[in-house]
Amino acid sequence: MKAVLALADGKFFCGKALGAIGEVTGEVVFNTSMTGYQEILTDPSYHGEIVTMTYPQIGNYGINPEDVESGKPFLSGFVVKEACPFPSNFRSQMSLDAYLKDNNIVSIEGIDTRALVRHIRTVGAQTGIISSVDTDPESLVKKAQQAPALVGRDLVQEVTCGQPYQANEGIWSLGSGYAEASGKGSDYKVVAYDFGIKRNILRNLTTLGCEVTVVPATATAEDVLAMNPDGVFLSNGPGDPEPLHYAQENIRKLLGRVPVFGICLGHQLLAIAAGGSTYKLKFGHRGGNQPVLDYKRQQVEITSQNHGFAVDEKSLQDQVKVTHINLNDNTVEGIELLSSPAFSVQYHPEASPGPHDAQYLFVRFIDMMKQHKRENTHAQA
Repeated sequence: MKAVLALADGKFFCGKALGAIGEVTGEVVFNTSMTGYQEILTDPSYHGEIVTMTYPQIGNYGINPEDVESGKPFLSGFVVKEACPFPSNFRSQMSLDAYLKDNNIVSIEGIDTRALVRHIRTVGAQTGIISSVDTDPESLVKKAQQAPALVGRDLVQEVTCGQPYQANEGIWSLGSGYAEASGKGSDYKVVAYDFGIKRNILRNLTTLGCEVTVVPATATAEDVLAMNPDGVFLSNGPGDPEPLHYAQENIRKLLGRVPVFGICLGHQLLAIAAGGSTYKLKFGHRGGNQPVLDYKRQQVEITSQNHGFAVDEKSLQDQVKVTHINLNDNTVEGIELLSSPAFSVQYHPEASPGPHDAQYLFVRFIDMMKQHKRENTHAQA
């Protein structure tokens, strides 16, 4: 069945329907990862976006129930050059097409994804539409132009959890799956804000000896502090950080009271809470091959990233220090606060399937909580 992808600037691409039949709008972006399409599909940070994969064949190792980062796919639509109809992997339980149909994700294949990505890199990410019910390009361009943009919208409340819950999974291993993590007897109590959290973040924390309670994005600082945590984690999530005033205010109240570690959207929110601001990137950073320099260790790490906004370095106050930069465009990739125990990075240290260069950051968070507990013990003595 024919399908069309149309952009708000008038550019359109004709291909074949993949997944569910229907029509969806969203910001059209691209991801350069060669593997991990299942994790990308289920990353809540992609909510509101139509994701284009630059690698030409997607779905070749199929779909399984373990390699997911949330309960369902959250992206608006999916774009691939070629969807493999006959996956080959001992863990595969269904094809990509079947999975997209089961989860009602409208997608398209058979278009020139290389030309699409070159266009996005030239003009920037923009609103688009995929349709397999209306295939008139002129009609679709008008619909894309009328669709809401990402800037200024609060998408977090559409992906966050409804109630607090305990994380109960550890790291996955071949043959035994995910380890159980009861949290009993854990060394550190962590409260994790769910702005669109990925499960592998929680698995990394529990594996390092943390009892993790996940709370909704709107949980107040007072409620969080009442849980007596040793640390607070600020998760990844979708969209623009600027309109999330409730989150920014809660983070301000937590600073200085408890160690804070943020990634991705959590990094941007920490920067805003500390007096900084953010801006929209032309086409964002999405993929598993972004080089980042860690000033502290004077080492380069290859990182997994997924964001369309960045922290404005010029807006940062004196008490905020830049700790990491992106070596492709020199954008801010990490900060730490000099006045309180808090730090954050723009990328994903929990990367699944990888790379794993940045997993040391979870240990850094553990060390920060350990130091804070030690100082509090001495102060009480």
